[in-house]
Amino acid sequence: MAELPFTNDIRMLRFVMFEMTQGELGDRVGVTRQTIAAIEQGKYSPSLEVAFRIAHVFNKPLEEVFRWQKDID
Repeated sequence: MAELPFTNDIRMLRFVMFEMTQGELGDRVGVTRQTIAAIEQGKYSPSLEVAFRIAHVFNKPLEEVFRWQKDID
């Protein structure tokens, strides 16, 4: 499996948000706990809508939750 071209701070943000669980975040954005776990681990790329919903939960701009790591060819 190819590495995704971005990283995220979801795990840290969940901890800062009163130790929110993956399940709680999933419920708030409309996906499963397993999906949140896969996104956190860089094994799954969220849809743009889910990415924005995650950022909204943490009251952060998208680029403070997800960071692009590779140059576009």
